[in-house]
Amino acid sequence: MVGFKATDVPPTAAVRFLGAGTAACIADLITFPLDTAKVRLQIQGERRGPVQAAASAQYRGVLGTILTMVRNEGPRSLYNGLVAGLQRQMSFASVRIGLYDSVKQLYTKGSEHAGIGSRLLAGSTTGALAVAVAQPTDVVKVRFQAQARAAGGRRYQSTVDAYKTIAREEGFRGLWKGTSPNIARNAIVNCAELVTYDLIKDTLLKANLMTGSRPPFSDWAPGTW
Repeated sequence: MVGFKATDVPPTAAVRFLGAGTAACIADLITFPLDTAKVRLQIQGERRGPVQAAASAQYRGVLGTILTMVRNEGPRSLYNGLVAGLQRQMSFASVRIGLYDSVKQLYTKGSEHAGIGSRLLAGSTTGALAVAVAQPTDVVKVRFQAQARAAGGRRYQSTVDAYKTIAREEGFRGLWKGTSPNIARNAIVNCAELVTYDLIKDTLLKANLMTGSRPPFSDWAPGTW
């Protein structure tokens, strides 16, 4: 844009959308084994009584769960459902984080001075909308993570097959199971995360603690670093 330096031009909604989704995918690649271990621990013993489940627990602790899965199912089992997980992050985080500023501007009618109410509305809106869009990917991801590779006759052979199988056997609405509690949870989480970040960032900028106005390195005088 004429008259603006590159650092002065705010990112477009598309850039924020893609940037948020890409960053979330990178984070998911790193942390996915921990998420898989969490799912295995959560579903352990669901078909047994509490006494039987405690006595025959296959997984014990996060590290124990990861080691057991690697030993019994191979290292690749830690990434069961990764494709659906990346699909989820690209759709979920892109909406939840990437559209937050755009929705906030919508509620404030373009004003640069957003109140706490507008921020909370924007956070809850994008959090709820993200779940509504990404819920099928979350359902498939969890189904894959819960499916042991060593078990006889895997139910889902691929990500596409999982979507088709769930829709065929449980109806199209089966892909949106658990949407209501997930929307409530993520609306609250999004408000807590993004609104808190937004307020802290504004406070730092108003206090001139992070102005970004430091002179070029070549202009720095000795002793001013």
